[in-house]
Amino acid sequence: MAQADEDKVAGRLHGEQPKPDKTDSLLERLIYMILIAIMISVAQTILGVMTVVQFVIMLVSNKQHNERLSEFGTDLGIWIAKAARYQTAASNVKPWPWTDLD
Repeated sequence: MAQADEDKVAGRLHGEQPKPDKTDSLLERLIYMILIAIMISVAQTILGVMTVVQFVIMLVSNKQHNERLSEFGTDLGIWIAKAARYQTAASNVKPWPWTDLD
């Protein structure tokens, strides 16, 4: 990945995030954490399927990857990272669908 791409990804991960309007109570946060944990599990399944599909594409197309699938993988990875930050209380900003996917 080129340096400009790495900077763009780092900005999406650690850049300025909107501040929540209000702080969630611990019960609300627990509910969100459970929902996000389920969503992370689904995302991991999607990532696994995407990995196999990308490998097959590369196998049949002389090591050429599918660019759109690669970009989606980057977006999915960023979403998982933001979700993990919320899960571990490193951030109070909930990931998509509660905020913009950016």
